[in-house]
Amino acid sequence: MKIDLAHLTIRTAHEAFVKGDFSAVQLARAYLDQIAEKNTRINAYLEVFGDVLEQAKVADERLKAGKGSLLTGIPIAVKDNILIKGRKAGAASKILEGYVSPYDATAIARLKKEGVVFIGRVNMDEFAMGGSNENSAYGPVRNPHDESRVSGGSSGGSAAAVAMFGALAALGSDTGGSVRQPASFCGVVGFKPTYGAVSRYGLMAMGSSLDQIGTIAKNADDAQILFDAIAGHDEYDSTTLPEGVFAGVRSSLRSAPKRIGVPCHFMKQGIDPEVAANFEQAIARYEKLGYEIVDIELPNIQYSLAVYYVIMPAEASSNLSRFDGVKYGALKEGDDLLADYLRTRTEGFGKEVRRRIMIGNYILSSGYYDAYYAKANLVRDLIRVDFDKAFQKVDFILTPTSPIPAFKIGEKSADPLQMYLADIFTVTANLVGVPAISIPSGVVEKEGKKLPLGIQLMAPHKADATLFHCAKDFLA
Repeated sequence: MKIDLAHLTIRTAHEAFVKGDFSAVQLARAYLDQIAEKNTRINAYLEVFGDVLEQAKVADERLKAGKGSLLTGIPIAVKDNILIKGRKAGAASKILEGYVSPYDATAIARLKKEGVVFIGRVNMDEFAMGGSNENSAYGPVRNPHDESRVSGGSSGGSAAAVAMFGALAALGSDTGGSVRQPASFCGVVGFKPTYGAVSRYGLMAMGSSLDQIGTIAKNADDAQILFDAIAGHDEYDSTTLPEGVFAGVRSSLRSAPKRIGVPCHFMKQGIDPEVAANFEQAIARYEKLGYEIVDIELPNIQYSLAVYYVIMPAEASSNLSRFDGVKYGALKEGDDLLADYLRTRTEGFGKEVRRRIMIGNYILSSGYYDAYYAKANLVRDLIRVDFDKAFQKVDFILTPTSPIPAFKIGEKSADPLQMYLADIFTVTANLVGVPAISIPSGVVEKEGKKLPLGIQLMAPHKADATLFHCAKDFLA
């Protein structure tokens, strides 16, 4: 039978397995066929694993024995910076070419227990640095809705894989919007959890105080199912929340009424007119659903992008100092040890990664640490206080996910500042550690192509489950 991949969800796939409508092997084969047809153009997958059908056979046996879970046999794509034991992992960088992981990331280990089928590793901006997926050493990921446009980044491969029906769901990482922005550009759901809700063990670090593994799926329910499976305290990651907290994070309980705050003062310029019109329609939809819309003030949010682009490169430059070709990946030999380092890092790192390392080293250098990094963290605390005060008045904060729809490949490459401005609405959730989700909100037509748009919802710290409820209400 032909499986309707466009409308398939995790729940309906599981029901089909149980009823015998199709098997995990048949589903895996359907996705492999789709990848074979589309990936040469989209470039979402860097590698399709050779044992996908064998994984699916094991899942079928588990289901037949009555030992399967909701995720058993579900085909998942994994971003190239999340480690799977015995598999290559390169963060889409030449400096890690050929590196094979010796262990599983905690999120991967938990999904293995559920019996998911890992289809392959997907493309990304190199070391998660970028918002367009043009910074990959292996070429850009193209948007399945218009192949002349970007998929978004840095988890562009994860979003495109789901959007082109090359995976039922995917894992990505989100440091400043890297799950949510590509989800918006590709017309899927992208969820960034509360900081500490998901272990970062086995995720290649970029900004350690910002990074979180997130989920990408066709709908909010699938994104939540995947999140519930990977969330929880981890002894290998001291930043994960204590185990007792997770009953609240995963809780399905909700309370009424629901109030949505909109920082109107922050959305008066720099937004594409069609994005702004779509956002107004989203507000009207929530009002019809019985939500109360409240204009809120976030006095220091205007500094969030500047704060982010101080803290993130500072942390990234420190984290990436470990990649020198000696301990990991490809070594480019020179005349001596210093020459080895210089040649390896010069040839192994791409332009955007080198740029951020240099900025980060400058920020952390003697005489500038207090002026930049320390001051940025002080302002970060002010932004966090602003959010705490806002969440005393409202249950959610609503913004567009991106101020613009997906742009043309190469359109912003020569102007990094314009690329960074696309993160204006997403970086705040990472700075203050709150959960955030991007959900499809409509389309805009450009040059005869319908480009997806998304809205972003943020909720208070640890209110992940409530956030999913609000997203599902909109998408129902």
